[in-house]
Amino acid sequence: MKTVEPAHAAPPAQAQAASSARPAKPPRPSRGNRDRLHGLLMSAPAVGGLIAFVGIPFGYAVVLSFYNVRLGSPLEPAFFGVEHYRRLFTDPDLSGPFLRALLNNLTFAAVVVPLQTGLALALAILLNRKLKAIGLFRSFFFMPVVFPMALVAVIWRLILARGEQGMLNSALNVVSFGHWGAFDWLGDGLTAMGSIIVLSVWQGVGFQMVILLAGLQQIPGELYEASELDRASRWQQFRHVTLPGIRGTLVFVAMLTSVLSFRVFDQVYILIRGGGLDEDATRTVMYQAVTTAFDQNDIGRASAVTVVFFLIVVALTIVQRRLVRPDNED
Repeated sequence: MKTVEPAHAAPPAQAQAASSARPAKPPRPSRGNRDRLHGLLMSAPAVGGLIAFVGIPFGYAVVLSFYNVRLGSPLEPAFFGVEHYRRLFTDPDLSGPFLRALLNNLTFAAVVVPLQTGLALALAILLNRKLKAIGLFRSFFFMPVVFPMALVAVIWRLILARGEQGMLNSALNVVSFGHWGAFDWLGDGLTAMGSIIVLSVWQGVGFQMVILLAGLQQIPGELYEASELDRASRWQQFRHVTLPGIRGTLVFVAMLTSVLSFRVFDQVYILIRGGGLDEDATRTVMYQAVTTAFDQNDIGRASAVTVVFFLIVVALTIVQRRLVRPDNED
């Protein structure tokens, strides 16, 4: 008996031709590729800003460092080669102030980084408690961060002013019954850098405190409960629970403080120009570059100073990064 196929059924050959003519769907990107694409799109604004405000100016500074460029000069910039760099390290009139400024920068960073990081950690531990009005205390310690550095420098100029006009000298005069109250804290070379360090730590410690406080609040409370069951002391809890729990945050804070400490300029410039601060004892590389560019009108030499300083800071940051790398990084 014959089987009759339906009239609407297509032959196998025609079905294959129709299926081959149908356009194939493009392959969907994998999850890893999508995440990578999303990451690139989200980081594009930050990368664009970094290139626009750091990469391009630095490249322009590198170009200017090879030319003799002076502000207000009617002469065209002349190619100078590496003469600015050679004079920066061989000419006593130029190398002396530059090396002194670099030494002041290193001294400032060597004191501020451990002091400010340690003080920020102590404040974060102190404020990481469930107390009444704890938010008020946190705001009080964070308040100096929102003050502009220019305002902070003016405030501390009033505190550290020479003679009885300064608030610190007035207090010392009362405490010592008039025997000690006329010291020049800003003008004396022995205390000028210390004054800059104190006001810088006072202004910036609140920012590091907030970062470390956020890290402390991420540590599970069960770890402290387990350590209490093991009869661990406060110091043992700090060493074996707190420090390992915030190691990555602590490394980040130390590196951020290091970068910011090398950028010290505002307070030095304001206090030297209007507060009687000792210039040789507190001159920094940024101050040297700005005064070379706008006081001496030598843009080429100032560009060479900034390029050398940038390379030194990058090298020190890389070394610090490798020495204090967190455990969760390869």
